[in-house]
Amino acid sequence: MICIALVLIMSTSAFAATEPKTEEQKTFYALGALISRSLAVFELTPSEYDLVQQGLKDSIVDKKAQFDPAPYTEKLQALAQSRRKAAGEKQSAAGKEYLAKAAKEKGAVKTESGLVYIPIKEGNGPSPKATDTVKVNYRGTLIDGKEFDSSYKRGTPAEFPLNGVIKCWTEGVQKMKVGGKAKLVCPPDLAYGDAGAGEMILPGSTLAFEVELLEVKGAAAPSAPSK
Repeated sequence: MICIALVLIMSTSAFAATEPKTEEQKTFYALGALISRSLAVFELTPSEYDLVQQGLKDSIVDKKAQFDPAPYTEKLQALAQSRRKAAGEKQSAAGKEYLAKAAKEKGAVKTESGLVYIPIKEGNGPSPKATDTVKVNYRGTLIDGKEFDSSYKRGTPAEFPLNGVIKCWTEGVQKMKVGGKAKLVCPPDLAYGDAGAGEMILPGSTLAFEVELLEVKGAAAPSAPSK
């Protein structure tokens, strides 16, 4: 479902840009920032943004839209899918260039699967197997550098079975040793493919992860048979 929440937007001349200072102001600012993510899939042109702005003003300020928007829900769904697909195609092409450039970095190894593994710091502990559970810190970015996930920001390392994540991680982290850090550049078919993930990871996205391997916990013990 497309989630387009109401946002208090007037014409750009109707308000002066102010820095949010209080928690309440920051909350409303966050509302606008989060809504912008919902709208990002449309890649609005300036004239399209003006129309969106007009619809918001008519509905919120004037309390009366020029027409009933409900019948346009399916058209909005189709438009979002179409533009997301087009954006994904651009992302895919740019990703190939990014992978080729990454493969030329010092120490980089491009595997048969297409993964580019770049060591940052060599570890001196054990390497995990695919069936092991690992504890890591990591930061995930798009090829333009935008961060979409980070255990560092959450302040808590991630822990998971290595064979329960994207293929890029399953392969790449096995090349690491505890105490080491590496950059994994993941082609789409080793990441989220043509489906993408969430609002930021478009279909066909190449992704980059900086991963720090903290601990290998071994495979989970099988459950005891019931009596």
